[in-house]
Amino acid sequence: MDPVGEKQIRASFVNCSKGEASRLNLPVGLAELPWADLDFLGWRDRGAPDRSYLVAPRADGLMGVTLRVPQGVRRSFTKTTVCSICLTGHPGSGVSLLAARRAGAAGRQGNTVGTYLCADLACSLYVRGRKKSQLAGRHEETLPLADRIARTVGNLDAFLDKVLAGEPA
Repeated sequence: MDPVGEKQIRASFVNCSKGEASRLNLPVGLAELPWADLDFLGWRDRGAPDRSYLVAPRADGLMGVTLRVPQGVRRSFTKTTVCSICLTGHPGSGVSLLAARRAGAAGRQGNTVGTYLCADLACSLYVRGRKKSQLAGRHEETLPLADRIARTVGNLDAFLDKVLAGEPA
């Protein structure tokens, strides 16, 4: 992913108002992020732990979505869970169900879509081996790195398409 700045990030959000996008907390150390190793920029809101954000490059430019951890979801600290985007396995609460309001009128009516994501939104780093799950070494994947990256980007694109579903192109 190419480095992006604050203005680009804030302008990319499709499922919140411009006012909400202008008030969201950006990740700390934006300029120092390992951009070459990122397929998307994802972060948890340090001021509101139930909120997360994701910004991804798409064919038509950057797309940002706000995400929330739904209330009342029970987490097991003893089971292994798998991220739906990068397919990294994590013990306990290493994966979170995150819900995104749909873009446009559907989102204003309260419609959401959800997916299971690495709780720290560091899928790109897990895929590249820059960050290790606590389950690392138990289930090593043999798929080549380029194929794992392509799969991760494809899974993310499919989720983002669901956020946009029902909106005119």
